[in-house]
Amino acid sequence: MKRCTKCNRAESDDSLAYCRADGTLLVSGGNFVSEGAGTLRFGSTPDTGETETRILPTGEEPGRPTAPTTVLEGRRHSGDTRGLSKPKSRRVIVVVAAAILAAAAAMYAYYRLALKSGAAVNSIAVLPFANASGDPNVEYLSDGISESLINSLSQLPGVKVMARGTTFSFKGKDIDPRRVGQELGVDAVLSGRVVQRGDSLTIQTDLVNVSDGSQMWGERYNRTLTDLLEVQKEIARDVLNKLRARLSPAEEQSLSKGSTQNAEAYRLYLTGRYLLNNGTPEGLQRSISYFRQAVDLDPSFALGYAGMADAYTLLGTTAPATMPPRKAMPEARSSAQRALEIDSGLSEAHTSLAWVNYRFDWDWRGAEGEFKRALELNPNNAQAHQWYSDYLLAMGRFDESMAEIKRARELDPLSLFINWSVGRALYFERRYDEALAETLKTLEMNPNFARTYVYLTEIYLLKGREDEALTAYLKLAALTGVSPERVSALKGTYDSAGWKAVWRKELEWALEDSNRRHVPPLNIAVLYSRVGDKDRTLEWLGKSAEERAGTLVYLKVDQRWDFVRSDPRFADLMRRVGLPQ
Repeated sequence: MKRCTKCNRAESDDSLAYCRADGTLLVSGGNFVSEGAGTLRFGSTPDTGETETRILPTGEEPGRPTAPTTVLEGRRHSGDTRGLSKPKSRRVIVVVAAAILAAAAAMYAYYRLALKSGAAVNSIAVLPFANASGDPNVEYLSDGISESLINSLSQLPGVKVMARGTTFSFKGKDIDPRRVGQELGVDAVLSGRVVQRGDSLTIQTDLVNVSDGSQMWGERYNRTLTDLLEVQKEIARDVLNKLRARLSPAEEQSLSKGSTQNAEAYRLYLTGRYLLNNGTPEGLQRSISYFRQAVDLDPSFALGYAGMADAYTLLGTTAPATMPPRKAMPEARSSAQRALEIDSGLSEAHTSLAWVNYRFDWDWRGAEGEFKRALELNPNNAQAHQWYSDYLLAMGRFDESMAEIKRARELDPLSLFINWSVGRALYFERRYDEALAETLKTLEMNPNFARTYVYLTEIYLLKGREDEALTAYLKLAALTGVSPERVSALKGTYDSAGWKAVWRKELEWALEDSNRRHVPPLNIAVLYSRVGDKDRTLEWLGKSAEERAGTLVYLKVDQRWDFVRSDPRFADLMRRVGLPQ
């Protein structure tokens, strides 16, 4: 029981800190209750001619029946004033206004106190906004808004923001934000819904406190498509105001880093991002045309150039056999450099340029400098942590590499690529038992993630578990488009003659295929190493260097080249690539 020292009113609700009648601080057991909980004291001595306004408990207004309580949570509401006389209408408006002001003051005070006490919200996950329009053509919009908010929020120091790869794994699922927040280990979760009808755009947002499931804030934004960029900045600003109480001028400016004021250019950019995130070679190719249209409309649109750099980078080094590196990577470099000419503080563009320096130019010092700059600008850039880890792995700096990939996984714990990279790093470090455990964990996340079976096959072979290696290898073949006839033939070859015969059959097919389409020379070099032909292995490694194959960067640490590592020709190759020996 608490009591007001002014009016002697007793309150049985222990969550209250201030008297509902006069705003005096309540006492409990002779002591004042702590500030920052329950209601806040508000109001002041009325000016001459004014009547003091106070919020009454439900049902205490003389002569009026009890009314249901309404909780205002930051949304815009319109009230029905029909049947009210002007004096009463004015009085209700004043009371509601006072309540809103009190709520705002309480929220502000809460976050200020939270910041002082160290209990501030320091981590957040932005879930993919739901496309509530019923039109699949609007999907790019709901995805784009979510991704843009993630990028804006991640610019700020001191706030850990979960990366897109993790939060988008919940896309299309019926989820409880609090449960997701607990799973991800964040303090708050932002979710939303997007409705587009013609040029009309409605965005509903909700920020949930993970610790108790309460709604910290919610808002509905009614705009037009031409206001899309501004409303995204407004949402980011509103969320950050809730998390940090106040934005500095520099933080305010970071919300629109590298962006555009051209609404159509921004719409084209979001479409390009949507196609890029699709991950298919076709999607990557199509995304480039949208990014190009965006920068044609606004040549100063830095993020548009950064998006183009990302697409070319993925086509040239990570997407299977889609664009020769000598064609893709110069395009990636020029796009990243153009983005940085416009905005030198764009972490994404530094990341793309670092990858070109690393995987194509073999400019090891320049690559590391760009990775460090990208992370200095945005410590929440999970892709930069992942790619920098890859660079450190190729250099043989295993401890540093593992620290970076684990940091990437903290930011993006459900990313298949990042979890796969942990297992691969352990494989290259020759910690095979740990590598196997991590690889199997990635398979639990998605048993159809093809890349996982590459290193699962290698690990099983190194551990002498040949039958299990074959199962993994055949699964890899099926997932990467190898015909059922060839998969069946490989199985029969293994059953009758073992792994050596499998490699010979694969080599035969690869040489035949190279007469009709591009087969990466590095793939053929690997197969020659499998059958024990040292001269042909080194010959095809040399062809890979001429093509500037991205995976040559692993020459120093890849076990598959132990077969030729002592040969002087291999040492010459290492010198051509510029790797320390």
